[in-house]
This record gives sequence, structure tokens and C-alpha cells, in this order.
Amino acid sequence: MCADRHFPNPYPSYDADLESGSLLDVANKKLSENFISSIESSVEKQLNALEEALKNNLDWNDISVYTGASGYIALYLNLAKHLKQDVYIQKALPIVQKALSHLKGRRFSFVCGDAGPLTLAAIIFNKLGRQEEADKCIRDVVQLKEMALSHGVDNEILYGRAGYLYALCLLNQEIGPNTVDFGLIRQVIDRILKSGKRKAFKNCPLMYEWHEKKYLGAAHGMCGILFMLLQVKEHLNEEELKNLVRPSVDYICSITFPSGNLPSSIGSSSGDKLIHWCHGAPGAIFLFTLAYKVFHDEKYLKFAQQSADVIWQRGLLKKGYGLCHGSSGNGYSLLYFFQTTGKVEDLYRTAQFASWCQDYGNHGCLTPDRPYSLFEGMAGCIHFLSSLKDIKEAKYPAFVL
Repeated sequence: MCADRHFPNPYPSYDADLESGSLLDVANKKLSENFISSIESSVEKQLNALEEALKNNLDWNDISVYTGASGYIALYLNLAKHLKQDVYIQKALPIVQKALSHLKGRRFSFVCGDAGPLTLAAIIFNKLGRQEEADKCIRDVVQLKEMALSHGVDNEILYGRAGYLYALCLLNQEIGPNTVDFGLIRQVIDRILKSGKRKAFKNCPLMYEWHEKKYLGAAHGMCGILFMLLQVKEHLNEEELKNLVRPSVDYICSITFPSGNLPSSIGSSSGDKLIHWCHGAPGAIFLFTLAYKVFHDEKYLKFAQQSADVIWQRGLLKKGYGLCHGSSGNGYSLLYFFQTTGKVEDLYRTAQFASWCQDYGNHGCLTPDRPYSLFEGMAGCIHFLSSLKDIKEAKYPAFVL
């Protein structure tokens, strides 16, 4: 089970008689006021450390949401939303302006391409009433369709069409429902479906490859692509949902490990070891949970529960506290499950992962390559903790609409 990858979970299982209110307001199924205050102090401390480290030290060669400057824009937007302080919009503005001058023109996805900084910039400019600048950014996002709709490009979240689809839908969600034409959204979906059919096999009518591997996780594989399709189900017809998407979800259910975890790819020999959002149960739980909500079938809730259990057991990672392959990303996975179940036990698990993340740097974790970034480092941890101020509206960034 690769115990060298995770710390033993030091927290007791939920017991209603023992939970005395230090973490939860059980009666109202929310975090206690004392715990929220503790989280606010941790956010302030970590944010001060982050901003001090980034003073005059931002690498403008990387403007991605994943590990670069645009990740800090996403963080400031989240802080403005959950802490209800517009000062964070002003803090994001100079990063936005400089990021736009460093666009690469090579990639079209939200997480690792130009769609990320452009979409975030459009949202910031719109909030500031700078509509001409917002409109230009929106046009530039739409123009990326030339790359996204071309043949032979990837379909996954980090670099592919599913990531571009997220950007388009985020613009409609944050700026207005007609910001991006529904026709373009449908074109992207068509290409994702057609590409998936080409790699299909028995019992799995949609299948995707990235770097010649049939990955299953959220970042590069099936879970992320299918989750994005289910999030935009209003743009799919019943036949596509019933005959393409749902059987593909069923296939993923059929190859989960007995533990509830998921292989990193089909045919992988690495075994049951990765408990990451990018590879494993923390990404799969989003798909299973949403499949339950869309198809109203209890079996998907069962698979989501198994995912939650294995995250609870093995999700405090030695790799660090980041979103992609760290404890805050796994905390977001547990939170997404709670948002559907409403069970106090699931909120308790989320809160304990937040307790772990409050002690940033005190567990002997590895230091990521980009220790302050959104998806690998401290910015992701702050994003998770600050979102707990409003647990019903908290969203894993660049993934949950």
C-alpha cells in the first residue's frame, strides 16, 4: 500500500459523542466558529509568508494557473469571494496585467495554457468595470478555438480540450450566460466525444490517451474528461449521456481496486499506491459523486464512498500540501463529497484534513519544485483553507464549475 507515500492518519474516526464542538457545529452541519477563527489565522499567516516570498520574485516565464503567476490570480479571486474583501481584486490586478504581456500562444487549456490567464483577466476586468479590456480577453479566449478544435490535440484537463471547455463555461458562469456562444461549447464537446469514440473498446464507448497511455485520473485522464462532460450535461443529449458517458463511468467503476482507489492508467503495473487528485481516488470521487447526482443511481454513491474512505486512510501525503498531489487537494475531494451527502462524518473528515493543512511545513513533507504555486504548493493550501469559510460554495479551482 506504499506507506512511504503517506503519513498514518493520526485522527480518530468520527464519533458523535466525542466531537465536542472543537471542529464542528454538529447541529447545523457546519464548522464551528472557533475552528473558522483558527482557519482565518492560518490563512493570514500563510498568505503573509506567500506574499513575502513572491516579492520581486515571480517567474514570468511561467504564467500558468498550474505552477505560475496565474495561480496567484486564481487565489486572490478566491480570497475576495470567501473573505468578502475586494482588496484582493486590486492585489490581483498587477499580476493580471503583466501575465497578459507574457502569453505564450502555444497552449489553449485553462490550467496550463493561455486560456487560464485570459479567462481570469476577463473576470477581474469585469469586476472592476473595465469592460473593453474584459471583452478583448474574452475574444482572445474564443480565438483559441482554432487550436482547440484542430485535429490531433489532447482532450484532458491540464493541456487539452476539457481544460478549454472549463474556461469557456467559467466565463459564462462568472460574467454572464451568453458571454461565450453555446455553439462553440457544443463544438468542443463534439470533438471530445468524437475523439473518445476513436479509442473506444468493448464496455467503454469513450476512451482517451495522453502520451500514449490510457490515463484514468483527473489531470490527464478519463475521470477529469468525463467529470467535465457531466458538468455541462445540459449541452449533451440523452443518447450521449446514456450510451457514451454513463457506460464509460461504469467501466471506471469496474476497474477500481478493492480499496476504493483507482489505477493511474489501464495496464499500469504500479499498483494501488497513488492517492492524488491527478491520479487516483481523489480525482475519481468527483466523477462518482457527480454521476450519482446526474443518474440517481446509488451504486455511484457507493463508489464515491469507497473513494472517500481510502482518501481518509491514505490521503495525508508526504509529497506536500498542494492541490494536485497533496493534502489540500485531498481535503477538497472530501469536501466535494460532503457537499452532496451532507453527512457530518464527511464534514469531520474534511475538517481534519484542514487541521493538517493549518500546520503547513510541520510534518516533514517533501518540498515541491514550485513551493508557493497553486497546484503544487502553499497557494493551493491557502485556497483550500480560505474556501472553508463558505463550505457550500467552495470549489476545487480550475476543475469544479
